[in-house]
Amino acid sequence: MIEILFSESEAASMKVAKNKIGINTVNEPASVFIAGKKVLPQKPVTGWIEGTAEEVICLGFMLDIGDIKEPVDSIYRKELIYSMYAQNQWEQTDEWDNEMKKAGEVYISELSRLKQFLHNGEVVRIWYSDAPYSRCGFYHLCRILEKYENEVRVVKIPEYVVREKSITAYKNWSEVAAEEFAGFLSYEKTLSKEEIRMFAILWSGLVEDNSPLRSVINGKVLGVPEDFYDFQIWRRLTEKPVKEARLIGDILGYSQISIGDWWYAKRIEYHIRQKKIRIVEDSVNKYARTICLAKD
Repeated sequence: MIEILFSESEAASMKVAKNKIGINTVNEPASVFIAGKKVLPQKPVTGWIEGTAEEVICLGFMLDIGDIKEPVDSIYRKELIYSMYAQNQWEQTDEWDNEMKKAGEVYISELSRLKQFLHNGEVVRIWYSDAPYSRCGFYHLCRILEKYENEVRVVKIPEYVVREKSITAYKNWSEVAAEEFAGFLSYEKTLSKEEIRMFAILWSGLVEDNSPLRSVINGKVLGVPEDFYDFQIWRRLTEKPVKEARLIGDILGYSQISIGDWWYAKRIEYHIRQKKIRIVEDSVNKYARTICLAKD
């Protein structure tokens, strides 16, 4: 089974879920098994998914952002992906920077690997959510899957899960620990050719619209202006100085909108250039600088 996800953190957790060492105590003495083997024991440890880490595909093209008339293997998309990752100032080293410059190429390679799996007749399972990057990635993938006859399964993350006396809400698969993925297989369904075609058509509509940004509004993916999420910044930023990292952390912590920290960092940088936000105390690490609203 080929598992497809749309961000690095999600794919990393899935690789662990399919490559976990566990303990089977059904038969004494306790026996050790590897979930990365093709076949699990008859009574596997709950929470691990059959298969290997090599069966995990990450298509982290960030298709909720930017010009989507440009193909995913274009220089434009590669540079956009790098520019988004480059907002993360905490990990800036030459080695890290070089790795980020290669990110677009890695996703293109992942897409080629997926097409080879499809050519070989493999069943694919797509893990997606209502996070804009995920829904857009899912629709784009359906456009590709139209050309194939493979069985396609999907697992959409539920809005929340009730566990004993607690309720856990989810925004995307990045919030799910590796050992929890198998617990969501009860939500799995098979997509019909008609459904794949429907989602592919939705992607074509988004490409035709080609807004600078895409968001999920009332359950639908719609093109929106680039400043669509800026209200989150203005809601929390005042004339009282605050660390940029703290501001972004508060936005991510209290908002149910699944947008990465790098997007808010990009927008803050834009408003600094527009003199709507003032740098009180600068830093080489942008996230560490202190900022506030600029006075009129």
